[in-house]
Amino acid sequence: MFLTITATGTPERPATDLGFLLHKHPDNAQAFSTSYGTAHVLYPEASVERCTAALLLEVDAVALVRRGKGKGRGGAPDAALAQYVNDRPYAASSLLAVALSAVFSSAMKGQCNARPELPARPLPLRVEVPALPARGGADLVRELFEPLGWTVTVEAVALDAEFPEWGDSRYVSLVLESARLTLSEALRHLYVLLPVLDDAKHYWVSSDEVDKLLRAGEGWLPDHPEQKLITSRYLSRRWSLTREAMERLELVRLAEADDSAVEEIDNAVGAETEADDAENSEEKEEKTVSLAVQRRDAILAALHASGAARVLDLGCGQGQLVQALLKDTRFDEIVGVDVSMRALTVASRRLKLDRMGERQAARVKLVQGSLAYTDKRLKGYDAAVLSEVIEHLDLPRLPALEYAVFGSARPKTVLVTTPNVEYNVRWETLAAGHSRHGDHRFEWTRAEFRTWAGHVAQRHGYSVEFTPVGPDDPEVGPPTQLATFTISAGTLTTKEEKAA
Repeated sequence: MFLTITATGTPERPATDLGFLLHKHPDNAQAFSTSYGTAHVLYPEASVERCTAALLLEVDAVALVRRGKGKGRGGAPDAALAQYVNDRPYAASSLLAVALSAVFSSAMKGQCNARPELPARPLPLRVEVPALPARGGADLVRELFEPLGWTVTVEAVALDAEFPEWGDSRYVSLVLESARLTLSEALRHLYVLLPVLDDAKHYWVSSDEVDKLLRAGEGWLPDHPEQKLITSRYLSRRWSLTREAMERLELVRLAEADDSAVEEIDNAVGAETEADDAENSEEKEEKTVSLAVQRRDAILAALHASGAARVLDLGCGQGQLVQALLKDTRFDEIVGVDVSMRALTVASRRLKLDRMGERQAARVKLVQGSLAYTDKRLKGYDAAVLSEVIEHLDLPRLPALEYAVFGSARPKTVLVTTPNVEYNVRWETLAAGHSRHGDHRFEWTRAEFRTWAGHVAQRHGYSVEFTPVGPDDPEVGPPTQLATFTISAGTLTTKEEKAA
């Protein structure tokens, strides 16, 4: 099983930078033990103009069978002899993808301590995979790689060169070329798409594979035109895992689109830039983004009134509210939750977590999670905030969020803010009938929001009060509406307690 990665360069940017990125010196041949054999890394060529790193995986067929016994290896032949005599040692598959992740883990994550500027730099890259099983043929190979910026050269391998009338096998020879991708992106593409094309995995696919897929697919999978096929095949067509991954990918897409829309608005009006802590910035922001500031102030006031010390910011985005909470010493523990790793990365930089003092760092935590699923990490908090979150979900998915927050996590206080669609007529630049931005799945009137909130409170044992945020227009109400849910005294917390 064989794969090569070639970079070309110039005296100013030598191709041998590839060695720094892969954390493997071109002068050394290295071997790494895996559960299924030995992975070798060597450099057939290494010069300023051209550098090639080769990954050779020697698969131990006996070890593969023994390790796979009873573990439901996807796509494994049933015949006893076929378990030992097959294409696994020769054709690229999930075995090679796992070896890529293990041997080039730092490069895949985009880390290079020796040259920290290198991982973000696109490289002229050429990847060659001589034997790749492709269920779907050459056309599918192109459909998977071309949308990612690769120039694809793919040739079908004949079943037998001496008998062309037998037709082509399911194997192809693949060459990928690109000058605008980083090495990290290239490795993550291969890590996901090699087993997708093989359409089989050599190990049991469990729930943690969803997290692996989302990590490797960050930045490209949410918008890939073949997202559904990739997700299904990567997860060995396990429907429950595929559905979970698709829902989380959709939330990532919405979160990233929302971030982009907010960034455009901020750039247009000179909006708040809380990434630095300049004291005089707040006065400017109050004039330019007064609604955002007023919303945050209203949330902080409601949290103070509730007496909350441990707070969840659900759908925390880039961490603006988390940053405001950290500045207030009344809050002992603050947890920001978001489905988008990109947003959490931005939030971490905004908060300067890597430079934060030990005492301050102990107060804050950022975690990835989907609000469509129950999460035991979210239980036991005084308050939770859903600020401009619910309108980004399809209406049929609101019950899942409702149960995850109000039924499972069950904080003592829940704050929910959402746009008031009636106020939209006051925005001069907003066309009639349009939402405030394209990713809003709905925008409620005051009556609709009160009806929904009232039903949620009744179902889960909360009381609810409503507060206007922003100028309260006598005809159309405020631009933002805030609901404060407070758990009713003596309310039983589980169905089991009610039954008892």
